[in-house]
Amino acid sequence: MKVHKPHFPFLSLCVPVLLFVTWIFAIQVHADSNMSGDQQQDSDQVVWDANTVQLKSQELKPGVYAVIPTEAHDKVPQGQPAATSGGFIVGERGVLVVDTMLSARLAAQLIGLIREVTDLPIRYIVNTSYHGDHCYGNYVFPKTACVVQHPATRDYIAEYFDQDRAFMMQYFGRGRGIEEVIPRDADLLVENNLTIDLGGISVEIRHFGFAQTDGDLFVYVPAREVLFTGNPLIAKKPALPWLLDGRHRESLATMQAVQKSLPANATIVPGHGLPMTRDDMTFTIDYLSTLDRVVAAAIKEGLTLEQTVERTETALEDFKGYALWGWVHAQINVPAAYHELSEAKSDR
Repeated sequence: MKVHKPHFPFLSLCVPVLLFVTWIFAIQVHADSNMSGDQQQDSDQVVWDANTVQLKSQELKPGVYAVIPTEAHDKVPQGQPAATSGGFIVGERGVLVVDTMLSARLAAQLIGLIREVTDLPIRYIVNTSYHGDHCYGNYVFPKTACVVQHPATRDYIAEYFDQDRAFMMQYFGRGRGIEEVIPRDADLLVENNLTIDLGGISVEIRHFGFAQTDGDLFVYVPAREVLFTGNPLIAKKPALPWLLDGRHRESLATMQAVQKSLPANATIVPGHGLPMTRDDMTFTIDYLSTLDRVVAAAIKEGLTLEQTVERTETALEDFKGYALWGWVHAQINVPAAYHELSEAKSDR
């Protein structure tokens, strides 16, 4: 299988590093550059602190649970980034887990929440992508649990795990258990779609195409009309998609296909927020569509990247409100769309 390689080496690592630095300076957080590797960073020096995050479960429908950081209730409505959301599904024969969090501490919390509900074995773990806060907790779970990934996720972890962990330690904090993370290989690869019968309830694992990474998996429970998305859908309005690998048109097409596949009353658990509705997806889709239209028009007029970013500040006024707008939009999303659309124009 061909795995997409970003236009720039280690784009998924280098771009976030630069942007997190920008954001950290912008909110006047100054890390101690002389801190030794075994020291713990202060909680105000990290994006969110895995040592303080508390998870709670919420039964959305019978046997289907969202696992949400308690901070999300305050942060998400204010447009602030929250820690990872995931979930689990309980059938007659066992449990399927959606994403295993960033560290052993959080993975243990997740296991504890499951054990509050059932003593049935955890049979499956689905990683929605290779992002560390969605898969680093794999090694904490029983060895008998089957780890499910897309081949692109498996390949990325195999090739880039050391670099990825170094990035996560630097910007999500030393002393947060990331140092102890051990990569756990996939036991089952899903390149397109797979249905798992847990006994009395079936779970569909779907790959719609590129959304934020090549290996995005969506987990859907048809009988309960509940979808887990991982990071392609960060949270409800005003949160924005993070186009770390660019390819906004592919992301747009994928998110449109995901929304179209869902019934009107579906419940959605995003990657970093509170449960939301099918209609809540429209904000992300409209943002991607408007971004494409505005950037394409700017390129046609011969505007520079800087001029294009400036134009989007007014043209996308309706999409503001996310606390990270200044770097997710202006420094990740617009440049990615500008470069890709410029290349597409020059190829014609």
